Amino acid sequence: MNRRVLSLSAICAVGALALTACGSNGGGGGKSADGSVTLKLVAADYGDKATNASKLYWDDVAKGFEAANPKIKIDVQVINWNDIDTQVKTMIQSGNVPDILQTGGYADKVADDLLYKATDVLSPATQSNFIDSFSKAGQVDGTQYGIPFVSSARAFFYNKTIFSKAGIAAPPTTWDEVKADAQIIKSKKLAATPYALPLGPEEAQGESMIWELGNGGGYTDDSGKYTINSQANIDTFSWLKSNLVDPGLTYANPATTDRKTAFADFAAGKVGMLNGHPSLIQMAKDGKVDYGVAPIPGKTGPLTSTLGVADWMMAFKKNGHQAEIKKFLDFAFSKESTLKFDEEYNLMPVTKDTLQEMTSSGKHKDLEPFFSLLPGAKFYPLGDTTWDAVSAEIKKSGGTAVKDDPAQVLGALQKKAEDAVANK
Repeated sequence: MNRRVLSLSAICAVGALALTACGSNGGGGGKSADGSVTLKLVAADYGDKATNASKLYWDDVAKGFEAANPKIKIDVQVINWNDIDTQVKTMIQSGNVPDILQTGGYADKVADDLLYKATDVLSPATQSNFIDSFSKAGQVDGTQYGIPFVSSARAFFYNKTIFSKAGIAAPPTTWDEVKADAQIIKSKKLAATPYALPLGPEEAQGESMIWELGNGGGYTDDSGKYTINSQANIDTFSWLKSNLVDPGLTYANPATTDRKTAFADFAAGKVGMLNGHPSLIQMAKDGKVDYGVAPIPGKTGPLTSTLGVADWMMAFKKNGHQAEIKKFLDFAFSKESTLKFDEEYNLMPVTKDTLQEMTSSGKHKDLEPFFSLLPGAKFYPLGDTTWDAVSAEIKKSGGTAVKDDPAQVLGALQKKAEDAVANK
C-alpha cells in the first residue's frame, strides 16, 4: 500500500535518514537440526537518527522473546519508509516471504491470499485488547487480517496568540464559525493564512475526508460502496469553495498546497487554524507557537468521529509458522512492549491497556485531546483492495473540487472508483 494513503506516514518519513538494517536471510527460516524455528520479521523504521532507529526496539523485543522461547529465533530486518514497500514486493515475488511484516497497509496482501487471519495468529486475550474501531479497520469482507500497530487521529489546532489578538474567545465549533473567525483574522492582518486548507497531492484524501465527515459524507456508504460524488460531498466542496477559497481566507490554490507546507506555516506563526495530527505538537513547540487543540468543527457542530489512521502488522502463511508467529505476536503486543514503542515515537496506542496507561499516567498531557478520539475514529476504506488506486486519483485531482465545479470533479473520481471496483 502506498504510504501516503495513511497520513501517519508523514510522522515517519524522516525514517529514510536512518540506515536500513538487513537480516541474515531474505525469507522466513525453517526448522534447524535442533528443532528451533527462525521467524523473519520485517518492520518499518520510525526513527530519524541512529540513536532512535526502530532496529534497536525490535532487537530488544526479539531478545526478550528468545529468552522466554529458546526454540524460536527472530531475524529482524528494519527498512526505511521510502523503500519498504518496494523491498517487500521483491521479497514476495522472489519467494523470500517474511513471516511477520509491519508496514502501512495490508489489503493488497489479502487480495493475493498471502496472510493468516488475525484469529489464527492472535490469542483471544490479545485480540480482545485492541481498540474495537481499529480491529474493524483491519477487516476485509468482515474478516480481520490487518493487525493494528500504531495509530493517529486528527484534531483542530489554532494559534492562541492570533485568536487573542483577534478577540476570539474560543475555537470554532461549526463551519460558519470557522469562516467568521477567519474573516476577523484576515481583516486584522494577523496571519498570512487564516485557515490552512491543504488539498495538494501529499494528502488530499485526508483533508477531504475530514471535511466530508463534517457534513455526514465520506468515501463509502455503510455497505462499502464508493460514494465520492454524493450530494453531501458535493455540498461540502461547494461550501469550501464559496466560503474559504473564493474569499481568500485560505491558500490561493489549495490543490497544490501540501500538508507539510500547512504544518510548517502553522509552526512559523503564519496560520490561524488548521486540522492536524499529534506530530504538529512538537513542531508548534519548536516554533514557540502558543497553540490550542479542540474537536474539528463540522457543519452544525464539532465532529464526534474524526479521521483515524493506523499502521499495521500482518502474518504470512507461506512458511507455515502459525504457532510460532502467534507466540511472538502475543509477546510483542504486551503492554510493556507497545507502551515502550508509543512513548519512544510519541505515537498513539491501538490497545486498550496501553491507552489506559497513557491516559492515566499524567506523562502525556499534550496527547490527551487525541486519546478520546481514538475509539470513535473513522478510517479510509482500507479493507477494499481498490483503495490504493482510488486514493491515488483523489490525491491527483481531488483538490481541484474547490476551484472547478465540485460535481464534475467528484463525478470523475466516482467513475474511476467504480471502474477500479469492476476491474478488481
